[in-house]
Amino acid sequence: MNIKYNIAVNTVNAALKVYAHCLPATVSRKFPEFVKGRVGLVRRIAAEMNESQSDAPVVWFHASSLGEFAIARPLITRLKAAGNVRIVQTFFSPSGYRVMKDRHPGIDHVFYLPLDTRANVRGFLEAVNPKAAVFLVSEYWPNMLQELKFRSVPTFLVSALIRNNAPFFRWYGKIFRKALLTYRKFFVLDQNSFINLRSLGCDNVEISGDPLFDNAALVASTDWTDPVMERFSENRCAKLFMAGSLSDRTDLQLVADALRDHPGLKVVIVPHDVTPKSIAAIENAFDGPTARYSQLTAKSDLTDLRVMIVDCVGKLAYMYRYASMAYVGGGFTPLLHSVIEATVYGLPVSFGPRIERKITPNQLIERGIGAIVETPAQLSQWIASMTPERLDETREKALAYVSENVGATARIVESIERCLWEKK
Repeated sequence: MNIKYNIAVNTVNAALKVYAHCLPATVSRKFPEFVKGRVGLVRRIAAEMNESQSDAPVVWFHASSLGEFAIARPLITRLKAAGNVRIVQTFFSPSGYRVMKDRHPGIDHVFYLPLDTRANVRGFLEAVNPKAAVFLVSEYWPNMLQELKFRSVPTFLVSALIRNNAPFFRWYGKIFRKALLTYRKFFVLDQNSFINLRSLGCDNVEISGDPLFDNAALVASTDWTDPVMERFSENRCAKLFMAGSLSDRTDLQLVADALRDHPGLKVVIVPHDVTPKSIAAIENAFDGPTARYSQLTAKSDLTDLRVMIVDCVGKLAYMYRYASMAYVGGGFTPLLHSVIEATVYGLPVSFGPRIERKITPNQLIERGIGAIVETPAQLSQWIASMTPERLDETREKALAYVSENVGATARIVESIERCLWEKK
């Protein structure tokens, strides 16, 4: 199986090199960015790391995309505050690298993750020389993990969710089981993941909670105001509905159709994709005037404006503080976006039905904080049910739920620090 895996990954690597030479110099779509970003990648990583004069130990974090990086952020912040370390952050997807490459407080280096060929892995680890490696959610790169074990680098998997139908339990899962067993420690989100890992022979498992709560709580406690949002929400007095991370046409049509029943409700739409095509589709979906956030100022006339479209990235987690209720996109795919970012502000949260890959939505439903909506009528009814009394009640439940779930960061960082300073 290892031979087949290596043949496959080397074939993909060679094909991408050929494809890269056919691309124009400037690209903005995700897959071409993914390809271009890996041209000469290991060489560029080695050159940048060699320029660094620091002797501080390197802790390497890897996140598939920007969403997973939110788990790493509080861990990185705490590690940096606790001691002299260098942080290397890698991303597999352009969505994370694009946002973080030019602005990364607390992070010393940001790179793409090279493809998992043996040559790439050895070159990368020679250049970075990590003293610990932290992977997020579901990363099982066989060559990388085996080489880290060979070099005696302690590895951690954080916020792991191991389901009964995971690849490890399939007929083809031997190579992934072997990769899984290289981890020094697993921090899992639920009891089922704990049981599944133990059944696979992993004794180093801890149910730790989710650092996403710490990250979201940190953002919520940050002193942040926005003059445009202040005016649009009438200094937070208006009832405001925020649709965050709308991912596809299903999300958009659901929200647009439901909101026709609530003409007096202020609306903020924050798409996951902020391309001109995506923004234009949102404008066409709503009746009446809409405005793009980037074109508004504190002096703009917002008197008749009902729908604001946030056409930039990085503000959603902060903007939720102006909302009364939220819909989170991605729930009609397996990739529901973060419901925690809204919950930390005490908001009732609605989302689509595909919640099987996360545990938080189910917990929100059980506590009366969250709700699945599958049709415009259901979303409209849910909005109508949000009376002032219910909003207050939900806020109390949500804030209590968040309070119960913060604190995972400290436990995880303590384990990483012990490995950094242990004698080899």
